[in-house]
Amino acid sequence: MAEHSGMVDPVIFEFLQAKVDQESAISEELQEIVTTLEKQVRSAKAILSRAHSTPVAEVGNVITAAESSIRYEIDSIEKLSKAASEHPYYKWQFKWTHQVQDTIFTILFCGWLGGYTGEGEEAKPGKLLTIEEVGKIMKVPVNLKDRDAFHITIQEYLLSLVSLLDELARLARNCVTLGDYRRPLQISNFLKDVQAGFLVLNLKNDILRRRSDGIKYKVKEVEDVVYDLSLRNLLPAADT
Repeated sequence: MAEHSGMVDPVIFEFLQAKVDQESAISEELQEIVTTLEKQVRSAKAILSRAHSTPVAEVGNVITAAESSIRYEIDSIEKLSKAASEHPYYKWQFKWTHQVQDTIFTILFCGWLGGYTGEGEEAKPGKLLTIEEVGKIMKVPVNLKDRDAFHITIQEYLLSLVSLLDELARLARNCVTLGDYRRPLQISNFLKDVQAGFLVLNLKNDILRRRSDGIKYKVKEVEDVVYDLSLRNLLPAADT
C-alpha cells in the first residue's frame, strides 16, 4: 500500500467516489424507465380524457383504446419493478411514486368507466377496483411487509383514488352537457360511498390527509349538479 504524507488517507475519498458513481448509475437507470413511463401515462390520460366528450353509448371505444395504452404503462412498470427490486425500496421510491400513482389512476378510471372486466363478463360502469385488483393488473405485489422489493403502497393507491374522485366530479358536469342525466347521480353516490370509506381511516396529518380533506368539496360539487337536474325535472324517473 502506497504511503501518504497527509493526515487523511485519500483512499477514503476514492471509496466514497466509487459509491457516488454507483448510486448515480442506479439513479440514471431508474430515471430512464420512469421517463418512459411518464410519457406513456400522458398518452393514457389523453385517451381517457375523451370520456368527457363521448356519449355513454360510445364510451366502450374509449375503454378499449385506454386499455391498449395502459398495457405500455404496465410493461414499463414491469421493467421498473425488476430494476428497483435490486435496491432498497424506500431509498429510491421518490423517483417513481408520482408516476406509479398516475398509472394507478388511469387503471382506476378505466375500471370505473367499465373496463377490466373478466372474460365473458359484462362491463359494469361505476365499480371501484381494489388495491389487490390493481396490483394484479400491474403485475406487481401490493403493500409488502415481508421483503424489500418493488410494490404498490396503500398511500399510492389512496392518493390515486382521490385523483379519481377529482376526475369524476369534472365528468359529472360534462355528462350534463352531453345530455346524460343518469351518470351524475351515479357519480354522486359513488363519491359519497368513497367519502364514507375515507372517514373510517385514521390518517396522519400528511399529504394524504390534506388531499382527502378536499373530497367533501367534490361531493358537494356533484350534489349541486344533481340538485340542479332535479329542479329542472331532468333526472330519469327511476333514479328520482
